[in-house]
Amino acid sequence: MSRSRAWAELLRLPALFTVPGDALSGAVATGARPNPRTFLAIGSSLCLYEAGMALNDWADREEDAAERPERPLPSGRIRPSSALTAACALTAAGLALAARAGRPALAVATPLAATVWAYDLALKHTPAGPLAMAAARGLDHLLGAAATTGRPQEALPSAALLGTHTLAVTAVSRRETQGGSALAPLAALTATAALTRLVTRGTRGTRDATSTGTGTGTGIGTGVGSGSRTGAGVGSGIRIGSGMRVGSGIRIGIGTRTGAGVESGTGIRTGTGTRPGTGVGSGTATGIGTGRRRSGHDRARVTLDAALRTALATTYAATAGRPYTHAALNPSPPLTQRAVGGGIRATIPLQAALAARAGAGVTALAIAALAPIGRKYARKVSIT
Repeated sequence: MSRSRAWAELLRLPALFTVPGDALSGAVATGARPNPRTFLAIGSSLCLYEAGMALNDWADREEDAAERPERPLPSGRIRPSSALTAACALTAAGLALAARAGRPALAVATPLAATVWAYDLALKHTPAGPLAMAAARGLDHLLGAAATTGRPQEALPSAALLGTHTLAVTAVSRRETQGGSALAPLAALTATAALTRLVTRGTRGTRDATSTGTGTGTGIGTGVGSGSRTGAGVGSGIRIGSGMRVGSGIRIGIGTRTGAGVESGTGIRTGTGTRPGTGVGSGTATGIGTGRRRSGHDRARVTLDAALRTALATTYAATAGRPYTHAALNPSPPLTQRAVGGGIRATIPLQAALAARAGAGVTALAIAALAPIGRKYARKVSIT
């Protein structure tokens, strides 16, 4: 076998196509479009991901010698020192690219790199292993948001969904060479169903709304005295009217107006006897607001976004669900490995569905286009 193929196996080339969607879906989760900093984040993600792959095989070289002797390191096609050097160089390159994308991106890339190294060197075979992998995928998603807008917190909900998927895949992968347990594939199947539902729900709708507010106020003051007396009155009226209605269709209308009236009246009388002074004031105001109705173009776009999101979520469910089901029914090593591969490939349609959920249909389609490329290379090089 050629040296280039050995490196393709070490770095798991087909899995590389699951990476760009992290940053892209993270960017659009903030409501922004991908920009040049987004592509720096993608470059950083690719480097850190491949650093993790090289480091993983270096750390598992003795285990692979017993269970997977055909892997590049135990078979002697790549020296362990070369794999470790590659991991270090790729990590440095990933952090450098993140730094070019800005401080917010570097602030996310640094814990991401630390998580990758901690997983491969210490956490992989502990109960915290799947959580570490989930955190790494979630941070990779946030990296795209941080680089694009500097607001990674806005992508936290979608990062949690992506992390949950990764948690399920990693839990299955822990027994891919031994098999024997249907619990992890069954749990992953349940998680896939829940994620599919969460991604597809949430169609927004609007209705017209009107609101009216009125206010009236009066005030009376009197004064009586044998000397100088004063009577004064102040009246004011303030009322805020607002109306909001959410329909089950695809419209939202909000109307708010404020009506306020303030008037004052004073009366003053002065005398040596007894004189009354009175003042009366009143004010009224009325406000009416009407919500804006969406145009037919807006309605069509919302419908198309919902259809695209549903289609991508269905693709995700089918890509992950079928091999998970087979592994749950027969948890043999080959079927468990297929379940892991299916879960990894399903990452792409999930990322695309998250982008469509954010209203970024073009970005969603761009992410989805990576899936057939990954499948093409998976026929030549194992994804696991």
